[in-house]
Amino acid sequence: MSIFTPTNQIRLTNVAVVRMKRAGKRFEIACYKNKVVGWRSGVEKDLDEVLQTHSVFVNVSKGQVAKKEDLISAFGTDDQTEICKQILTKGEVQVSDKERHTQLEQMFRDIATIVADKCVNPETKRPYTVILIERAMKDIHYSVKTNKSTKQQALEVIKQLKEKMKIERAHMRLRFILPVNEGKKLKEKLKPLIKVCLIDPGCFREIDELIKKETKGKGSLEVLNLKDVEEGDEKFE
Repeated sequence: MSIFTPTNQIRLTNVAVVRMKRAGKRFEIACYKNKVVGWRSGVEKDLDEVLQTHSVFVNVSKGQVAKKEDLISAFGTDDQTEICKQILTKGEVQVSDKERHTQLEQMFRDIATIVADKCVNPETKRPYTVILIERAMKDIHYSVKTNKSTKQQALEVIKQLKEKMKIERAHMRLRFILPVNEGKKLKEKLKPLIKVCLIDPGCFREIDELIKKETKGKGSLEVLNLKDVEEGDEKFE
């Protein structure tokens, strides 16, 4: 797809258009294909690698640039780079039906891969295969959201799957290094968060901050294993 913009005589190629409606008007930005998802997931952090131009359009394909007064009315500023960031984060990517289908399929598999990597059967401690997680996601009719990162959606999927199957985040195995005089006091505060030094990864930051606060920086956590799992894949009967 090649778009000619008469306003600045730049020919834009390999374009992905992201659109947002605000204050009754349509605003669009021109991005490089395959970069929008990377920006939203946090993988791509360089805006210039995502945007073809920092201009805000009312119609990218016709090269019609948005008026300054319309930008101020809709966004409260005429800073086009900042407006581009808003549209890039919250706007709707304009893609063909075929492209959208391919994108959704890839995101669906990426989400399943993340879930399979993070989770186990709590009874056997064995991990689930990606194929099995994909099947379970289809069983709960999970619908991929293109405006959310795959990591965010993986956490949502885990919550939903817990209602239908035996699954939980693989625990981390930790060693606590504490000053002798602080150990007993901290033990009571840590009890609700730990299980034989195995914790849900979601509790790691809370425990780490608690230890640093209570020991005034003298205590620390040592991660022995990021995932406490048994060998072999879990089978779904």
